[in-house]
Amino acid sequence: MMFVVAALVLLGLGLAALLGLRLLDHRADRAEWERLVALQARSPPRFAPELVAHLPEPARRWFAFAIRPGTPLYPVVEIEMRGRFALGTKEDPRYRPMEARQILAAPEGFVWRMRTRGGMPLSGSDSARWTRFRLLDLIPLVRAGGTADHARSAFGRMIAEAALWTPAVLLPGPDVRWEPVDSDTARVTVRRGGLEQAVDITVAADGRPERVVLQRWTDANPERRFRLQPFGGVAADFREVAGFRLPFRVEGGNMFGTEAWFPFFVAEVTEIRFPSAVP
Repeated sequence: MMFVVAALVLLGLGLAALLGLRLLDHRADRAEWERLVALQARSPPRFAPELVAHLPEPARRWFAFAIRPGTPLYPVVEIEMRGRFALGTKEDPRYRPMEARQILAAPEGFVWRMRTRGGMPLSGSDSARWTRFRLLDLIPLVRAGGTADHARSAFGRMIAEAALWTPAVLLPGPDVRWEPVDSDTARVTVRRGGLEQAVDITVAADGRPERVVLQRWTDANPERRFRLQPFGGVAADFREVAGFRLPFRVEGGNMFGTEAWFPFFVAEVTEIRFPSAVP
């Protein structure tokens, strides 16, 4: 009898600890989200073609497609999405339906909150500071972050996604440099603190981005060792939102451009908005 009581006490304490950890994680998500919203420009400058007149031709073509003249240059965006997320490999991707919310404020940070549906649900968040996912919204499955490797990898993701959803932050400046690659591709390099990331954007004749490619610092390999690997994706279904022309369908994955590539992330965007800064 005493053994059963002790086991129940330990089980209760373990459950309380897991619930407390989940609560702390949710609070961290909200705090970081609010911090990033507060970075939104209240009265941003507006886009003019003269701002990019000196850039390589593919970059000028892209900006002309992505931002209508006179558009307020908001750097922070919120995105609602649903789609598929792979939990396996190219040979056995084990796609699961997912839905997610994201705030993107490159190069300052991001939060991506995701939940799969069906089977044993996976939920959690990814950010520039952490990666935390749980089974059944309770049991820790992945907890990472707080390292130089994680920060470098997250920075690569941020800059690649800025090329999709926040083109304003890639306008030329002290920490943003553009250079030509070929007649349809330009490379943008962004620096922030001690981090640096280059991203190649290949555009169609009308300036629509056909693919976004980078060498990303990641441990998504059989050896689970951090190293530079090709990462990238394709975008489609462009729609105008607040003067920006943005993709509502995105597929991305590791080893882009090689036989090993497969899109582990397939998203259909349901809403894009530019939040107001917190007073």
